[in-house]
Amino acid sequence: MVLAGLLGGGVAVGANSLMDGDSNGAGQTGQSETVVVNNKDSVNAVTAAAVKASPSVVTIEVAASGSTGTGSGIILDNEGHILTNTHVVTLGGTAADPTVEVQTSDGRVLQAAVVGTDPVSDLAVIKVDATDLTPAALGDSEKLNVGDTVIAIGAPLGLAGTVTDGIVSTLNRTISVQSSAAPESDSDSSQVPEDDGNGFRFAPPDGSSQDQSSGESSIFLNVLQTDAAINHGNSGGALVNTSGEVIGVNVAIASAASGSAGEESGSIGVGFAIPITYAQRIADEIIDNGSASHGYLGVSVKPATASNSSSTFTVGADVADVVSGSPGAKAGLKKGDVVTSVNGMPVTDAQSLTAAIRMQPAGGKVTIDYTRDGKAASTDVTLGDSAEQ
Repeated sequence: MVLAGLLGGGVAVGANSLMDGDSNGAGQTGQSETVVVNNKDSVNAVTAAAVKASPSVVTIEVAASGSTGTGSGIILDNEGHILTNTHVVTLGGTAADPTVEVQTSDGRVLQAAVVGTDPVSDLAVIKVDATDLTPAALGDSEKLNVGDTVIAIGAPLGLAGTVTDGIVSTLNRTISVQSSAAPESDSDSSQVPEDDGNGFRFAPPDGSSQDQSSGESSIFLNVLQTDAAINHGNSGGALVNTSGEVIGVNVAIASAASGSAGEESGSIGVGFAIPITYAQRIADEIIDNGSASHGYLGVSVKPATASNSSSTFTVGADVADVVSGSPGAKAGLKKGDVVTSVNGMPVTDAQSLTAAIRMQPAGGKVTIDYTRDGKAASTDVTLGDSAEQ
């Protein structure tokens, strides 16, 4: 709050400029004012960013076999493609063929079809047949700093058009969440989803060994961490910067202990978003091919601990085995190597290596830093396709 007071004068100037530029575009598209601005002479950066980005965020309602769930989505283009989470459109992995409806910021209710889902990244694309849509302006999540102001826009608890703000708390955080791949048939869709389709439950990495080819029950995501209030229903919605550009797709929250009724508490200031640079690649592949690809290294790893330490702190991913003929083997990785980074992204445990590799496309090239017998080294790897393993 002190920092906001010090920067208030400069922020207001930029915010008013952004407001002026956005109001013209909103008028041309005929969209209603979803973010109320009563005093344009006293507009801050959060208000301006929300005015710009809100017309590109929709509320999604999903129904299947008597179960319903609400989430959010981001308009990608004028063709009606909308980015959201897989767990939103599969009701947490219980529905294979749901009915999906979308409500835009100007109040239109539209039928939507699922273009494709990618459970490995928990991203999905749906499509509506509509005109006068406002595609989101996409930013560059690789240019973010810890401490940058961010704004979450979505429909927490079904409350459409909700805006909250905070900062980027951490970059390159790895979280473990339950996979929400849709069932092959709707035979089990009568089961009530644990989170009502509105959001993942956050589960911290358990430190166990993790083979990259395994992941049927859990997935590992490299995410942005923010203290902007995110609740169930924000899933699939936008995390934007102060320029109104989307820099993340809200995906999960960490919750305190469950209440007496077995329900999770709301936001405790620890929320997560998938970086937009990664999400954009996945969305483009889904739109073009109906599915997305993920890299494969071909090593199994376990957490590496500091030498002579009995603590649970980890310092990398210890290679436990290398599959013969795999990309990892061809690059010279050996049992006992400790991987410490992928393309400059820190690797602190087994899960973060899995997340970093699967962020890459099949056939992608990465530089892996590792230590062998206490000496630092690096190698370039052309990744395989995880779908073929």
